[in-house]
Amino acid sequence: MTADDRLKNLKGDSRRRFLKFASAVGAGLALDRSEVLNIINDSAGTAMADEASCASTNRSISLVAGNGGFAWFQLLFPHHEIAKAGNNGFAYHASPAESPDAGDTDRPFVFSPHTPWQDLDSSKRITAMMAGNNETHTAQPTSAANLGGGTSMLAAIASIQSELPALLPVIGVTPFSFGNAAGAPPVTTVGNPMGMVDLFNSSASRSILEIHEDAAQYEAYYKAFLSLNRASSRPTMQSQLRITKASANFLGQNLADLLRPTAADLTRYGLDGAPNNIADLGTGMIIAVKAFRLGLTNAVILPALRDDPHGAFNNMGNLMDRVSRLQQSFDALMEDLAASSDPACSNQNLADTTVITIHGDTPKNPLNRNGWPDGTPQGSNWLYVLGAGYLKTGWFGGVRENGNVNGFDPKTGDNVNGQQASVTAPAAGAAALYAVSQGDMERVNRFYNGDSIAGLVNEQIL
Repeated sequence: MTADDRLKNLKGDSRRRFLKFASAVGAGLALDRSEVLNIINDSAGTAMADEASCASTNRSISLVAGNGGFAWFQLLFPHHEIAKAGNNGFAYHASPAESPDAGDTDRPFVFSPHTPWQDLDSSKRITAMMAGNNETHTAQPTSAANLGGGTSMLAAIASIQSELPALLPVIGVTPFSFGNAAGAPPVTTVGNPMGMVDLFNSSASRSILEIHEDAAQYEAYYKAFLSLNRASSRPTMQSQLRITKASANFLGQNLADLLRPTAADLTRYGLDGAPNNIADLGTGMIIAVKAFRLGLTNAVILPALRDDPHGAFNNMGNLMDRVSRLQQSFDALMEDLAASSDPACSNQNLADTTVITIHGDTPKNPLNRNGWPDGTPQGSNWLYVLGAGYLKTGWFGGVRENGNVNGFDPKTGDNVNGQQASVTAPAAGAAALYAVSQGDMERVNRFYNGDSIAGLVNEQIL
């Protein structure tokens, strides 16, 4: 069958609509996914079929801030009214003139001088949602990262990601609480970020890799076999071939060397001379990108800061240095993701297929910089998500200048005065799952039984 040039030459939204249409019709006719891909291949060309065969799941980096360290993120992603108040007693480090409205978010959102990704497109804006309750001082917070019914956001994310092939599906730097969710894979834990490198530097793997000639020959033979296999061009073979080609490639490489941060990496992330907790966070993010690039894992869970910055505002020079380094690390992270092709889809880069979540024990009181107390207004907490374009952006609820707290209605996104943040934790976690599942509410509903989250998400319409 000859491909139709009208379909082969579709671009942009028209191309995406055709792929969604073909998938929907195939499902309606009860066709196997491989049959749908073969039909797309025959009618619209191999490139279109390859695009359709891309993974329908995003990767994730989850930052778990404990022991009060979550408070630092208020200075990167501040509450709108706090940043605009110009009150020198508030726990905020810039003037209203230095804190412009983002202008391209769905809900109110302010750029502090140290908000990362300001020059990028609107898909690189944070979704900030009131969620959970104050958990001072624990290194393993959970209240802002749960879906209700004993199901954890982190475990549910990993379960959804199970369709992505990976040597170690989830890698986590302890301590953190992974929790439970149906179908979640086991977590491979390490004690520090460099432990992720050591996972791929075992004596067994080194003994295989030392026989370089044999490993190189195996990789060459296997790839030659693929070039002779007519079926290798069929979309039905692509998922399995991604796994086996990656495995063959691993045999010819020392993965530990490929994952280890370089001196140039440390400089780009602002880690030279950085405090240990910021250096650990940045190092973990560097390794996470390298592991994603190689298809070694789908999810990395990192501790974030884990200090107790009660006196942060007593030394503004030190405070500014820390938030500047955090901004530099997050900007470098996005640059590295954008420069890396997604191993599950050569048409996309990792910046478009990686979701970032940030939650913690206590964000501290944004209304009081004097000792930056642990208690939060109304015992509130919140969750930050970078949703890869699948979520509406800005603040949903928030702490107000007058000390009141707004919650939100997940069905509409509208504020709800005085609502406890714990009420909306399941909906906020479900929004994170929606982003990881690339807008597949059916997969989200396997773990979430709450109200509609239509007010939080960008619905994926055929």
